[in-house]
Amino acid sequence: MIECNQNPPLVQDLAQLLNQSRDPVDIKRLMNHEPGLEEWELPLVDLCGLSSENEEERVSCASEICKASSELGFFQIVNHGISLDLLRNMRKEQVKLFKVPFEQKTSSGLLDNSYRWGNRTATCPKQLSWCEAFHVPLSKISDHTCYGEFNSLREVMQEYANAMQELAKSIAGVLVANMGAQRGGWEDNCNASTCFMRLNRYPPCPISPELFGLVPHTDSDFLTILHQDEHVGGLQLMKDSKWVAVKPNPDALVVNIGDLFQVYFL
Repeated sequence: MIECNQNPPLVQDLAQLLNQSRDPVDIKRLMNHEPGLEEWELPLVDLCGLSSENEEERVSCASEICKASSELGFFQIVNHGISLDLLRNMRKEQVKLFKVPFEQKTSSGLLDNSYRWGNRTATCPKQLSWCEAFHVPLSKISDHTCYGEFNSLREVMQEYANAMQELAKSIAGVLVANMGAQRGGWEDNCNASTCFMRLNRYPPCPISPELFGLVPHTDSDFLTILHQDEHVGGLQLMKDSKWVAVKPNPDALVVNIGDLFQVYFL
């Protein structure tokens, strides 16, 4: 089977893991996506309330953020201050980047050599993620040497990263001020040396259309702000001991409370 040269060698990786596996493998058991999965809408928070002149509206908005964070750990935000034009431009640049030949993505030093695919530590097929990604430290976003010929990518990534970092600080500030944290230092989790920007792509799988994405996991960081693909969707979360699909909202960003945040407030 021949893959387009822009795609990582996930087929070969899966074949190798299948050959190494001593137990019979049911391909359906490997699927991260379940057909007919219930679609669910996340709590929606309008961030306009945070900047309102009305104190009651500010308090109410902060309360919504804290409630969603503590009860579910996921919520969507609208009127977040990041323009739709910037989100569209970032998506356009990301599509161009991932169309680069696989060999160039792995060997040209793009984005601080941060290109990864699949799961290099997988020891069995069910641990293999059908994805590729750039996981870039914010401290490297402005480094000219990371971009090579992709000049327009650098400009958009800088603007996007700066906007997302300010948004993350705003949300984190609300949570710290309203959830009873007794110690400082949370700012250390929201600076360029500790934050990352992750660009994800989930290539089509020729084996099964459902075998794609990331294996079940929790985010280990403080918090994640996600711009979900509103056309494809694909985000799933565990709710009441079952997986549900998150309904995309083209006007919203998704906020995910991470493990580090939970430890901070325990």
